[in-house]
Amino acid sequence: MARLLDQYNTTVAPALATKFNLANKMSIPKMDKIVINMGVGRATQDKAILEVAVESLARISGQKPLITKAKTSVSGFRLREGNEIGCKVTLRGKRMYEFLDRLISVALPRIRDFRGVNPNSFDGHGNYTLGLAEQVVFPEIDADKMHHTQGMDITIVTTTDSDDQARELLKSFGMPFRQPLASGAGPGGR
Repeated sequence: MARLLDQYNTTVAPALATKFNLANKMSIPKMDKIVINMGVGRATQDKAILEVAVESLARISGQKPLITKAKTSVSGFRLREGNEIGCKVTLRGKRMYEFLDRLISVALPRIRDFRGVNPNSFDGHGNYTLGLAEQVVFPEIDADKMHHTQGMDITIVTTTDSDDQARELLKSFGMPFRQPLASGAGPGGR
């Protein structure tokens, strides 16, 4: 069993139930899925960039990515409807918990000058999105063989509609949220 899934069942779920006074077991917030998306805009000029992105996303996630296509044509970007412009993966179940564990304990600490993720990146419906500038923070990717760095968006979808409950759920898994600055302690403050 995945380490975070076991942690959720034994400690996190009971703690969330008591903190938010939830009597119904089904109303306790939990993770539904994680969607990893790589938008590869340069794929319109060079198909090899998209192939590298698909291969690296497959290594990171452990399953085959779906290639996404443009829905509309935009002449300013030399984009036609139906062009392949990215890839995405939806993780559920055990793979989802294993990916989150690797993200929190391995990938995020490898980011240079990392001070925590933004605690305000919730969408108002209990879902959290964070962006990574490059895929080489994951140990599965060999940085020496990469010719193009590619960013990605990671969306964590929860079963709750409350951002506070979702934030508490992710905190209990160890998500390193950035601490808000004390008033006047920011840059230029006195």
